[in-house]
Amino acid sequence: MVDMNNQDNRQILQQVSSLTAYVASLVVIWFWTYTCDVEHSSSIPNEIRLEGEQVRNELLSYLFSSELCFNIIRMTPSAFIGLCEILIRDGGLRPTLQVTVEEQVAKALWLLAHNMTNRELSLIFRRSGESVSHHFHTVLRAILGLYEKFIKQPDGSQVPSEIASNQRFYPYFKDCIGAIDGTHIRVKVSQDEAPKYRGRKYYPTQNILAACTFDLKFTYVLAGWEGTAFDSRIMKEALTRREPLKIPEGKYYLVDGGIILRSGLITPYRGERYHLKEYSRNPPRNPRELFNLRHASLCNAIERAFGVLKKRFPIIASSTEPSYGVGTQKLIIFACCILYNYLRGVNPNDELLVQVDVELMNSDSVPEEPSNSTESNDETQRGEIIQDQIAASMWSNYQA
Repeated sequence: MVDMNNQDNRQILQQVSSLTAYVASLVVIWFWTYTCDVEHSSSIPNEIRLEGEQVRNELLSYLFSSELCFNIIRMTPSAFIGLCEILIRDGGLRPTLQVTVEEQVAKALWLLAHNMTNRELSLIFRRSGESVSHHFHTVLRAILGLYEKFIKQPDGSQVPSEIASNQRFYPYFKDCIGAIDGTHIRVKVSQDEAPKYRGRKYYPTQNILAACTFDLKFTYVLAGWEGTAFDSRIMKEALTRREPLKIPEGKYYLVDGGIILRSGLITPYRGERYHLKEYSRNPPRNPRELFNLRHASLCNAIERAFGVLKKRFPIIASSTEPSYGVGTQKLIIFACCILYNYLRGVNPNDELLVQVDVELMNSDSVPEEPSNSTESNDETQRGEIIQDQIAASMWSNYQA
């Protein structure tokens, strides 16, 4: 009986020993993979470690001093340095023992600006894929921490300068504070969820609702809605959610035909021309057409903002399936809008805007016809009164 127990014990010890060796081998493999950043392990040959350091130093030197900086991360060296300082001060970003803030930010911007994968960046920076992924998500969280700093809703206390300085728009649109529209951005979802995300496109998309001022800065962004969701439905959510789209009393946004007319959301007239391309050869013939022309000229700001946003950050403009799931892609959209607003202030790059304007003018897309549905007769009537007052006043001066 004792011999049997001893034999059993030896078998158990052998099994434990084998299991321990197996776990130890997994730990070694993980440790080697994680530490292929070369600085983390003294067992890696010194020449490889020095090569990695040299590559990273050369890459960062481009960002600090070279004209290639804009091609790499879509901003000038001074804008890059300023962003790093803001992320440290307001976003809580910190260096690690082996990686500077500048390197972490550079990798994240490179990924956003070129729609790169972790594997590609790991080869460029001589870092492990795990390290690149960790740094990207760390920087992403830091950028999201800047939302309230860079995306601010207007209080309506001042007439936008783009309206006040233009006789076509002032005083008619003096109470207008911006433009709102939606755009579709490709997402990665399971086959089961794909049908509800497959709206206008043949591939799954998110429908993003955003507001902007007429200097093309975003003031509100709502992401995450399925591609099949209508703009009017998303707008209802934006107005009633915990952190809503705020419309100051007596003010309004200009919106396209896919959103319901109300006092704070002014659409074009239904049944009248209102696409800018339609007026290129034919001047307006009545008050409603004149209203729709100038409405389209102002509301075009949100299309221009979306256009520049997607050119700056191809990760949200690519027609190929994203590397990240819908949750992360949603955060990436917010982060790109924050960075876009930052760059509009310090590094606007009007060349991109010119490209967008040419593309919009040559576009064959047809705007949505204003909706027939109403959610509140009183609200709709107030919106119609605003339309009619502006149209009558503009037409009177237009004829004179």
